[in-house]
Amino acid sequence: MKTLLLSRGDIESFFTMKQCMEAVENAFSSLAQGNANMPQRTLIALPDKSGLALFMPAHIKSLHALGTKVVSVYHENIRKHNLPAVLGTILLLDEDTGFPVAIIDGGFLTAMRTGAASGVATKYMARPDADTGMIFGTGVQAFTQVLAIHEARPLKKLLAWSLDPDDKRQAFADKVTAKTGIPVEQASDPASAGQADIVVLATSATEPVVNGVWFKPGTHVNGIGSHTPKMRELDTLTVQRSRVVCDLIDACKAEAGDFIIPVNEGAWSWDRVAGNLGDVVLGRIAGRTSPEEITLFKSVGLAIQDVSAAKAVFEEAVKRGIGTEFQF
Repeated sequence: MKTLLLSRGDIESFFTMKQCMEAVENAFSSLAQGNANMPQRTLIALPDKSGLALFMPAHIKSLHALGTKVVSVYHENIRKHNLPAVLGTILLLDEDTGFPVAIIDGGFLTAMRTGAASGVATKYMARPDADTGMIFGTGVQAFTQVLAIHEARPLKKLLAWSLDPDDKRQAFADKVTAKTGIPVEQASDPASAGQADIVVLATSATEPVVNGVWFKPGTHVNGIGSHTPKMRELDTLTVQRSRVVCDLIDACKAEAGDFIIPVNEGAWSWDRVAGNLGDVVLGRIAGRTSPEEITLFKSVGLAIQDVSAAKAVFEEAVKRGIGTEFQF
């Protein structure tokens, strides 16, 4: 048997957000039905390097998908080394033999699968008539978030806010419009979130970047940037005002500072969580219970997203004859 090597360019040449969302939705459904095995990811912190390394295995039985991702998050990479802040590699194994059938670039795929989770949540939790979005952050992850929410709810307008330089913010806006046709307005004030039906937070902030008073009734919020117990993008009031759905409650209890901090302050409790995204997909719980409700999806990222997306990429690449085969 041979192993298929798939680069970022290979994946970008054919893999769409629609395909990724379908794979990720199936993965969340499988997890909720008990058809996936996903140990808690192992994290190694390198504080002197402003970095994290994470090791994320999963087996999704219903998809015959077995593999692991190694991902690093180094926030100084762009400034110091001209490298992406997030780097990753996915190893996909044959379920029957354990043979490594594919080694896949995980940087782009991480951004895609993270966007896809927000897209699935938006599909089930945002109001049907939602058509104005606001994105906090203008990096690679922000771009795939926009692709995903636009796939779930076609947007007529997007507001964008970040601390990036003006040229980078404009480049982001131009890229979004070129890809989707959505007009992008550079927000000068983060409180512009009050104009949006769907708000996405995709930043590297360690302190809240939003205020819960901003959000109008019926807003849907996706929080995906913070992923450690001491990081948060959401203030306590936003969490208190919202119907909360997690990618996985146990994962959020371990890693989501957006919730851990208000819990430790005695301002919120875990019994306020409505459930997991997989339960929403299966119809076990409602993503939204009224048009006026503020809904919040919090994701810290799960290995099932990576392995399901990698399996979809691998199968499509084989069909198309894309990638480089090699013998170990």
